[in-house]
Amino acid sequence: MADPHGFDHLFDDDTNPALRNQILTYRVSETMTDRERARLLNLPEGCRIRERAKILAPENFVCGKNVWIGEGAILDAMGGLEIGDNSQIGSYVMVWSHSSHKQAIRGETGTSRDRIEYKRTKIGSNVHIPGPTVIAPGVTIGNGVMIAPLSFVNEDLPDRAVFSPAREMRRLRTRIDQLEKKLEEILSSRDS
Repeated sequence: MADPHGFDHLFDDDTNPALRNQILTYRVSETMTDRERARLLNLPEGCRIRERAKILAPENFVCGKNVWIGEGAILDAMGGLEIGDNSQIGSYVMVWSHSSHKQAIRGETGTSRDRIEYKRTKIGSNVHIPGPTVIAPGVTIGNGVMIAPLSFVNEDLPDRAVFSPAREMRRLRTRIDQLEKKLEEILSSRDS
């Protein structure tokens, strides 16, 4: 029987049924509590996940116990993603394990997946990442790490690190000042 509303042309025949199931699962989860939503998504004991948070490629996601995932967070597990026990992923945090920037730059968006880069991303246990923060693909964050809000983390962080854009800027400014002083010394010794 033909679709009386005329929507048949909107749906791709080759759409992965798992993708459609994932879309429906997230839609249904809007009416649940954080813990119910975590159980629906097969997250481990004690986990909670807020509304509109998404896990992309959940089959590649390894999640510890008692993890809290904030509203609107996007956890991309396409290249592999691991989060340790007792970690907090704040609202609107984006954790990436793939990048399609080369695809876009070459004008291949939607036509080829060849230039998409997949890199495993790992977040240790007892980590606090407030939102909105972005974790770049392939980054490893150690245990007990604290990240400041509004951060872009594109480098590995060791255990118990405190990461803050302001701190990184001060560190960079100090290094630039040291290099400028050294350059001045070199130039003045040449002039002597």
